[in-house]
Amino acid sequence: MQLTITARHGEVPDALRERAAEVVEHLGRVAHRPTSAHVEFGAEGPKALVSIVINAARGATHVARATAVDHRTALDRVAAKLRKQFDKAVERPARRAARKAASR
Repeated sequence: MQLTITARHGEVPDALRERAAEVVEHLGRVAHRPTSAHVEFGAEGPKALVSIVINAARGATHVARATAVDHRTALDRVAAKLRKQFDKAVERPARRAARKAASR
């Protein structure tokens, strides 16, 4: 998976860059055939902002944003939001199949 890490109006420290790579690598194992990911660090007023966009197979795009007091906390929050999206994406087809089987 191709990973891009950028910052708006500043630089990303190496430790934070490594942590972001670890988080995206873990999310890549949960996602269905991811192709690329983009992590963007920024600020929204006094708070730190992190957004992650993961592109997966068949044109699926997963996007999440989170704010917190610091970038590391915002990164953890955005990762949790993406995990929920991946869980729902797996759950939806199973629910659809269960309804179809019940209607027969």
